[in-house]
Amino acid sequence: MHTRTEHDQLGDLAVPADALFGIHTMRAAVNFDVSQLQLHDFPEFVVSLAMVKQAAARSNVELGLLDAELGAAIDRACERLIEGDILRPHFPVDMMQGGAGTSTNMNVNEVIANLALLDLGFSPGTYSRIHPNDHVNLSQSTNDVYPTAIRLAVVSGCERVMAAQRSLVAELRRKGVSFADVVKVARTQLQDAVPMTLGQEFDAFAETIDEDILQLHQSTNLMTEVNLGGTAIGTGLNAPVGFSDIACRHLSDISGVSIRPARNLIEATSDTGAFVSVSGVLKRISVKLSKLCNDLRLLASGPRAGLGEISLPAM
Repeated sequence: MHTRTEHDQLGDLAVPADALFGIHTMRAAVNFDVSQLQLHDFPEFVVSLAMVKQAAARSNVELGLLDAELGAAIDRACERLIEGDILRPHFPVDMMQGGAGTSTNMNVNEVIANLALLDLGFSPGTYSRIHPNDHVNLSQSTNDVYPTAIRLAVVSGCERVMAAQRSLVAELRRKGVSFADVVKVARTQLQDAVPMTLGQEFDAFAETIDEDILQLHQSTNLMTEVNLGGTAIGTGLNAPVGFSDIACRHLSDISGVSIRPARNLIEATSDTGAFVSVSGVLKRISVKLSKLCNDLRLLASGPRAGLGEISLPAM
């Protein structure tokens, strides 16, 4: 296997010549061989990280901190990751790692740097031209990049959940109309109660899902407040004045999500409240969906000794 030699403070290390990652990723892959879950198993997170890097590169060029040619090459490299052009096997770091995600951040930095180098006609590892830290990670820290990217990925995932909820609600409401004239017995504690229509039952199913869409939307909105620009601990050390606002503006344009900087970047760097809120709503959705499915299963139980009130298509 052909290799190239890269150097860090621990010394030299051979890296596969065609690898887009570098020495930090190589060391991390050995140090944190824990869960068998690797960064490439989470492509949406990689895309979110690339969006953050692209926003940072555009901000650094705008602020005069990054040469326009280098910034454009980094921008194009990020775009390739966002489009899903590059993934396996260039993101091998284990997701269970020490350092608050530093190895993940460096894996992405190295891949972007080497993609940009290839774009400009240089060999991977020519970091004197484009450096993973000095250029790709300029004005950033793992401690603001990683949580910002996680938040962006969660927002993206929740948007898909809400789209699925809307589709389910629409179908349940259609069933409510179709079954509007079907009279049945309602039950309390499985005992016969009073008459109702099957349409009313399905309308109630629709409503219980519909009301959670607003809950998820509200909790997801908390995720759009980020600490990007706060760098290591939220003080903005090594980031220029105004970087947070500019980077969030670019990230909003890139992602299509209205991203805003937190009022207090120090607080936001350690805050997990938004994650707790989203987790709680997702648990609520899961419990209610489970209850709905169990109701349908009970109503369709049988065929001889169960309720047998409805007939579900065979699956």
